[in-house]
Amino acid sequence: MKRLTFSFDNGPWPGATEPLLDFLARRSIKATFFVVGQRLQEPGGIELARRAHAEGHWIGNHTLTHTKPLGEDGGLARVEREIGETERLIGELAHPHRFFRPNGGGAVGPHLLSAEALGYLARNRYSVVTWTSAPGDWIAPHRPWLDNAIRDVERSDWTLLVLHDRFIAPMLDTLDRFLDELATRGIEIVQDLPPACLVMRDGVVTGDRSTFSIMGEAGRQAAAQ
Repeated sequence: MKRLTFSFDNGPWPGATEPLLDFLARRSIKATFFVVGQRLQEPGGIELARRAHAEGHWIGNHTLTHTKPLGEDGGLARVEREIGETERLIGELAHPHRFFRPNGGGAVGPHLLSAEALGYLARNRYSVVTWTSAPGDWIAPHRPWLDNAIRDVERSDWTLLVLHDRFIAPMLDTLDRFLDELATRGIEIVQDLPPACLVMRDGVVTGDRSTFSIMGEAGRQAAAQ
C-alpha cells in the first residue's frame, strides 16, 4: 500500500494555523509542523505550536529567519543562530529526534546545507528531514498544487508532502479534495517519516550514497567528524 505523510512549513501563522489544525483534527490526521523561530516570537506563535503539539502533531525546526539557505551562507556563527536559537525557542515541544528541515525554495540540492551546517547538526544529534513533494501551494494562483501533488504521489511509494499553513488555510476545500483523492487511490496517511527523507538521524548520516545528494563529499566528511 502506498503511503503519504503531511508536513507544514514556515508557521505558525495566527489566523491560518488555527483553521488548519481544526481541519486536521476533523480528518484525524497527524502531521509534522516545521516552525520558523521568528514566527514563534510573534504574538500567538508559541501558543499555536503548543496547541499543535498537544494535539499530537510533531514539531520540527525550520531555521530562525527562513532567509538565505544555509548551503549558500552557512558559516558556523550563522548556523548556530539559525538552528540553535530556533531549537531553544521550541524547547520542550521538540520531537525526541530533534527534526530539522533546511529551507531552499522547495528544491533539494547542495544549496540547502553547508559543511559547517552538517557538522553542527551531527555534533548536536539532529535528524535532517527532506521531502519528496513540494507541489507549490505558495505559488500563485496556488490551487494547481493539487494536480502537482497527485502527480508526485503517483511517482512514489511513500510521499512526504510539504505544504504551508499560510497558503493552505484559504484552500482547505482543495485539501479536502486531495484527501478524497488519496482515499480513492487507497493511499494510507501516516505520521511517520519515510526513511529516504531522513538523511541524518540523531546526528548519524543514514541511507545509501544516493540519499546524500544534498551533502556533497565535504559535507559527508564534516558529518562524520
